[in-house]
Amino acid sequence: MKSNPKIQNVLHEFFQNPDFKLGSHCKQLDITDSTEPRLNKMEFTEYISSHIKDLKSEMFEELLKHLCHSADEFREVIKADMRRQMFAELFLHCDHGKVGFLDRQRTLALLELFYDHSSQMLRSLLRNPRQWPFIEFEEINLTELWGDMDNQKHIYEGFDKVLLEMNTLLSANHASKTQSKLLESPDQPKLDEQRTSTPSPNPPEQQKGVTAEQGPQRISTEEQQQGKKPTAEQELYIESVTEPGTHTESTLEQGSSRGLLTEQETHRESTTEQGQHKGSIEGQGPRGVSVSEQGSSRESVAEQGSRRESIAEQDRHKGSVAEQGSRRMSAAEQGSLRESIIEEPYQKSEQGPYGEIISEEQEDIGSTSQSRKDSILKSTKYGEPIPSEYIEVPLQEKRSWEQTYEEEIFLSSELQEEVPTLSRKDHFPETTKKEVQKDKPCEPKSQKIEGKSWSGEFFTCNWKMKYVTFEDEEQANLIYGNSRFTDLHSIIRNIQSCKEVKGRTAFNGVSFNLLQFVQLLETFVGEDAPLSVSETLTSFFKEGYVETEQEKMNALEQFSQNAFQVRQRLLLEAIFQKWDSDGSGFLDLKEVDELLYTYKEGMEKESMKKAKLHIQFPKPHPGHEVRLSSKQFQNYIELVVSELRGNEDQVLESVVEFLMNALERSHIESLRNCARRKWLHQIQCAAETSGVSLEPVYSETFKALTQDAEAHGNKKISAHISLLEENLLLPEKGNVLLRNVACTLDDAQFVLNRVLYRDMKGISFTVVDEGKPIHVPQVQYHGNIFFWNQSRNKNDYNGSFLALPLQDAYMRIFGVLAVDTLRDPHEINIFLPHEIRFYQGVANVFSTAYHYVHSREHILHIVITGIGWLYDVTSSITSITTYFVEPSPAQDSDYVLRNMMVTGQLGLTEIHKNPPTIHRKSCIFRDFLFKCTDSSEVVLASACGETHIVVPLRERTGEALGVLDFNIGQNRMLLCQEYKDLQKMMKVVQVACYEILGEFSGEIKKKYILEIENVREVQRAGILFFRIMLLELQESIQLLNSMEFVSLLLYDHTLVTEPNSPQDSKSMELEANVKLVRDILKAVILFFHPELEFSSDFGSWDKCKFYVNKYLVNNICAFDPTAKHVEVNVQLIDEYIRDHSRTEVWKFGNVVIEHLYHWIHICSALTKITKQLNSGITPPLPSKTDNYMYAKMPGEGLQEK
Repeated sequence: MKSNPKIQNVLHEFFQNPDFKLGSHCKQLDITDSTEPRLNKMEFTEYISSHIKDLKSEMFEELLKHLCHSADEFREVIKADMRRQMFAELFLHCDHGKVGFLDRQRTLALLELFYDHSSQMLRSLLRNPRQWPFIEFEEINLTELWGDMDNQKHIYEGFDKVLLEMNTLLSANHASKTQSKLLESPDQPKLDEQRTSTPSPNPPEQQKGVTAEQGPQRISTEEQQQGKKPTAEQELYIESVTEPGTHTESTLEQGSSRGLLTEQETHRESTTEQGQHKGSIEGQGPRGVSVSEQGSSRESVAEQGSRRESIAEQDRHKGSVAEQGSRRMSAAEQGSLRESIIEEPYQKSEQGPYGEIISEEQEDIGSTSQSRKDSILKSTKYGEPIPSEYIEVPLQEKRSWEQTYEEEIFLSSELQEEVPTLSRKDHFPETTKKEVQKDKPCEPKSQKIEGKSWSGEFFTCNWKMKYVTFEDEEQANLIYGNSRFTDLHSIIRNIQSCKEVKGRTAFNGVSFNLLQFVQLLETFVGEDAPLSVSETLTSFFKEGYVETEQEKMNALEQFSQNAFQVRQRLLLEAIFQKWDSDGSGFLDLKEVDELLYTYKEGMEKESMKKAKLHIQFPKPHPGHEVRLSSKQFQNYIELVVSELRGNEDQVLESVVEFLMNALERSHIESLRNCARRKWLHQIQCAAETSGVSLEPVYSETFKALTQDAEAHGNKKISAHISLLEENLLLPEKGNVLLRNVACTLDDAQFVLNRVLYRDMKGISFTVVDEGKPIHVPQVQYHGNIFFWNQSRNKNDYNGSFLALPLQDAYMRIFGVLAVDTLRDPHEINIFLPHEIRFYQGVANVFSTAYHYVHSREHILHIVITGIGWLYDVTSSITSITTYFVEPSPAQDSDYVLRNMMVTGQLGLTEIHKNPPTIHRKSCIFRDFLFKCTDSSEVVLASACGETHIVVPLRERTGEALGVLDFNIGQNRMLLCQEYKDLQKMMKVVQVACYEILGEFSGEIKKKYILEIENVREVQRAGILFFRIMLLELQESIQLLNSMEFVSLLLYDHTLVTEPNSPQDSKSMELEANVKLVRDILKAVILFFHPELEFSSDFGSWDKCKFYVNKYLVNNICAFDPTAKHVEVNVQLIDEYIRDHSRTEVWKFGNVVIEHLYHWIHICSALTKITKQLNSGITPPLPSKTDNYMYAKMPGEGLQEK
């Protein structure tokens, strides 16, 4: 039977709904990875029927609703695909040199220019390109990140203010309407009782625990049930085709519970263009003026464009905070660079005004899409506003207001006009949903998407294969075609097949490749904007993206240099593997030099010696042997090549060819090398696909040892791994012990979990101390071997024993790998040199895999800590899901995502011990996770009526190692304060990840700044988040002006109230602010003067003031709350700040209080963790079971289920 992956995705999502309990049906679905074949009506019916034979009628109705909803979502998928195709073709057009990347600064400068010259209506749809995620955390200076409380600096300008005003307006109108109904009702007492006793269904205060002072973040369910509102395109269309004065009542067409998506846009129109119209509540509505007034007002928008500053003047003022509040000032060089970048396009702004534009009065409602498109293209000259009024929505997308359900709406018709919504993701509250779906649950839709025909094929289905090239694959193909390196071809193929994760692109901060460019423009335009906006942006970019000849030459040189580096890496890695035929993982420097010095019969020997002056070799091993790892070998040869005369590319090929021919290997050696490389790769692959578990790593390690022993040594071996631990129970037996954590299956009952102390027999501690392998050929004659199986007959103690040190990236010993042949029946079973070298390779790869798993475990710990901090200061986040990227087990797929943990509304994190795997083919409707991973960029998306902010966790190389999916429910976006706090959390998490990954790889040295960081590694990972945040805050506080602290001491003098007069709201607010200032400063003082707790002076604010001085600021910036000498009353400090919410601090708007508020919370958290160190969170190394664990906040324990 024919199937289709899109239909499979829809059924799979329906069957997985826990409310329906149809999980068994999922097993029948084998989702394919192809978009073909397409099904006709009969085939579609047959396929659906085959999976729903046993469904009851009620469940069948639910399925129909799900299919209808999925059909609507599929139209959005098609629209997004059309948009991506548009942007991909734009990238190819702008990539004049065909180098595969575009300049990042020029791209952002053009987005800023487009944004600045767009009309207010269009800007309400677009995202502000001067804010995160368009700019990186490194481009935001500390004082701006931690102390800037300008609500305008939001991805949606003025979002907070508009949302607050709209919620206030809705509440006022609802109260007025309810009051009038009560006056008319004959059963007034009953209604009064009902009004006071019956709460609205699912109030947001109950859902999220939001306090009144945290501000309105969602409209209530009653407000959501006010009916259907128009989509973004419909709103734009209605305003563009309605003649001035026409009374349009179709503004509540498509109900949406995502939450007031146009308040921002409508508020701007009423405040910036009709700010002079003030009056009653009705006059201050979301429009602020009638429809007819808006029509004439929009004409003034066009006039505004001609009255704007000249572009050159605007360019000069680009960095001015007063002129452009949302402009960032953190990267001065980048700001000046962007200004210079856009100067050239600005010159074109004098070409003339707009072409002929059809006025709104003349616009015919039935006009075609093409005529409107022509109007748009004529209206995109530089230096002029880009009017959103001329962006069309096809008529077939429009629905009349009569199709709405007036019985669901309590607002007046006047207010209905004023509350449109810009969302196309229509999801009703449950009560509304059921009633609406009774009437035409699945209306037929046009075959066209916004008037455009769809080809039936997805552009993004195979666009990676068609448009995106990965340089290593390109260079590998060039090497395959070069007969000079025939002996290396098979090795390079193995290297390419063993790549960790394919399909990801690295973010470098300098340029965008095609995937990143398309994603950036998608983020800028957003999902709610019609395709015509994307067309306008595309036309704008085609004219504006102009490179000088010098820039083109520089791009080509960079492209050539990148290609050379990739080619060099592949060739040198292949030479290393050919040389290291036993897979030991290292080469002897002396052996390398002896061969290199014979190059060109020794004529280049002196030049090669110069290369040694520029490289720091690792410390010699016992026996004075200097070992080079693969990376160190590559660095050494690169320096040698750079010292030799001639073209660098030609010299490299010549040296590689010389080494290749000089390293003669027999056919048997080549086959053995190939098999061993495969087994070693399986160990690393087990770590990368384990879901942060060591069990698969142990299994593959023993598998590699036993397979090699059987194939290349004809032996039967036993093996175990023991790791060093601090000896806490019996310190008299030594400070450390070796615990056997894994072993081959036959020895489990004798070896597993057994402990070896220093005062016991054995050579393992000698291996630890000396750092080199020890081989005992005949254990029966040694006398210092500890036998774990004491029941064995002493006559059976016949065999060899090999103990190898396990070393980390800093060459520190952390354990021992032991191999023996006591179970081998042969009389002579000594380990041969090539076997010992391979076992050293196994120990090396195991160490890498072990630390890979631990690095991911530590990252999980960092993320849990960051999430705990974020939930403490925000309330609008519904859930946070953490994914890790893993190689796909399927050959035809690039990677998969593992759902590591989910944090719910209450801040409780569920850590999966057997994390579920997410495949791209099963996420056709939820592909934002893979978009984020592909591009290593932030993605803003919506699914099932909920908004998602998907943020990548990056490797040190720039690729995404994981993603965090922030689900903010039906809100359009977080409030500015929460959006800023999310940025702080993600910046600190990312910096902590860089540090952890750098430490495990040996690229950076470990930093122990706080005293508490000297504890065990896993607990240190949780502390790392707070340490980085504390250091950032301390650095930012140092940058503050001393007068800002002085102003706080004078703040209480602004409170002027008469003794017996009733206080008005303003004076009460002032009093609350004074209390906030005093409580924050008192909490800070208690950290340094805990003795004041028992002093009467502490009750007098006049005496407390004297402790706020320059010494206090210096102490704040050098304070270590985990130091042993620090003894503070954390409970008392918490009492001072407990009554002050995060929202109150934000609204107060003082930069010092903002800093100190966060500083107090971080110091308090670190102090608590120090006191409860042994009970701190230690995220598990998950075992392969279906269990899971819960974690909540740092310092609180885990609860296993």
